Amino acid sequence: MNGKVMESLQRLGKALMGAVAVMPVAAILMGIGYWIDPDGWGANSVLASVLIKSGAAVLDNLGWLFAIAIAFGLSRDNNGAAALSGFIGFATIKMLLNEKAVAGFQGVDLEALEGDAKLDWVSQGWGAMGDKNVLVGIVIGILAAWVYNRFSRTKLPPFLAFFSGRRLVPIVTALLAIVLAGVLYFVWPFIYSALFHFGQSIQGLGAVGAGIYGFANRLLIPTGLHHALNSIFWFDVIGINDIGNFLSGGKTIADAAAATDAASCPGVGVWADGTCTVIGEVGRYQAGFFPVMMFGLPAAALAMYLRANTKSQKAVGSLMLAGALASFFTGVTEPLEFAFMFVAPALYLVHAVLTGLSVFLAALFHWTAGFGFSAGLVDMVLSARNPLANQWYMLLVQGLVFAAIYFVIFYFLIGAMNLKTPGRGDDVEMAAQQKSGDAEFAGMASTVIAGLGGVSNIESIDYCATRLRTVVKDEVKVDEGAIKSAGVAGIIRPSQRSVQVVVGPQVQFVYDEVADQLRASEVTLNGEQEI
Repeated sequence: MNGKVMESLQRLGKALMGAVAVMPVAAILMGIGYWIDPDGWGANSVLASVLIKSGAAVLDNLGWLFAIAIAFGLSRDNNGAAALSGFIGFATIKMLLNEKAVAGFQGVDLEALEGDAKLDWVSQGWGAMGDKNVLVGIVIGILAAWVYNRFSRTKLPPFLAFFSGRRLVPIVTALLAIVLAGVLYFVWPFIYSALFHFGQSIQGLGAVGAGIYGFANRLLIPTGLHHALNSIFWFDVIGINDIGNFLSGGKTIADAAAATDAASCPGVGVWADGTCTVIGEVGRYQAGFFPVMMFGLPAAALAMYLRANTKSQKAVGSLMLAGALASFFTGVTEPLEFAFMFVAPALYLVHAVLTGLSVFLAALFHWTAGFGFSAGLVDMVLSARNPLANQWYMLLVQGLVFAAIYFVIFYFLIGAMNLKTPGRGDDVEMAAQQKSGDAEFAGMASTVIAGLGGVSNIESIDYCATRLRTVVKDEVKVDEGAIKSAGVAGIIRPSQRSVQVVVGPQVQFVYDEVADQLRASEVTLNGEQEI
């Protein structure tokens, strides 16, 4: 893939995290609400009602969140004018292309639709043009960011000078959003139909489809493009909305009870014999990740520790323990995955297969639990009393089985194939574990800068959930060994000049130190190049 294209996709993945990072708020609020009132879903408790509805404020407006977050994240200097433009652009599309507006344009009486006419209307996807439309949010966010990067420094004639620069951005975005609405009016039914049939083809495979999704999800982790795949199944792009429907537990069950046909059966609910079943179905694209993240990967970490050379075991043990705890409690897996992803790709392929198998088994037996952030203990506890959680405790049993499987396979393959996992390769003199003090972060930052070829070789730098994302001027000057000596989890090179340094959940603090050290230089922070 072209380097520029890959860099743009990587930046989009980083910007997507700005919206995804809000999801844990909804999960926590709704999780606590369901713990307080698991039967009434807020009907029996004012506090539970407040918490559940506050969480829904996030889930019911994901389209807006993605539009704003992506516009902000992709703008050259993360300016509020870009975020405002994302808001205006999404509002324009929603007002022009919502179901009632389009019905008015076409002279369709929505209340009179029935039978084949109703199904034909639903298949066009106009009902999806609402507050939850993540796909439109992403498109508008990209558009608003492009407008900002292109026009935020534009100077108009003196009599229009007030509207120059950043003030021009929302105006141009609104005008282009009208043009985009005109285009989408004709092409949206085809886009929706293509995405719908893709999702339906996977959804129609049931548990097998869920397993295929889990396998593909892990395979895309190295590229950062798994966010695009996740959007189809986790959010309301084509109606699956697995996270949203699960966290909305009580409302999803109520919608299922009120369903009159397959089209009105929410998410991956099963329509049969005049009823819509969502318990044991909604959550199938999430549940199988819990056994892997809470048990499988920590067991793999133990195997890598035991297989490390004796003189490196202390350093390896510290790194593996930190990664295992992050995976178990929060579901953040990259520090562990990047420890063997490139040095032992055969192990990573096994990991992807086992993830797919786990998601398949959980879906097959209808064991469901959900998350707002990732499949760690925190989200497991919060979702346990959600009315859509079905035999969630069996995921713990499955996790223990997968822990044994992961440990045996990793321990055997590392020895049998002499894989260069941490502590076994040429870099056996590994750096000590990362520490959390400011001085240690400053030390890591200076080491990373030096490994990237020094201040003068860094063209731009930014960060996402777990990685520093940099673009260097001369890739030859990059010293991966020096970077690894900082104690980072791994390095990925998605294109010739793009270097990603996998730090882990504390990446922001390392970035802050890097930024402080680069502040006086001409290095571009937050990737100011145009998208």
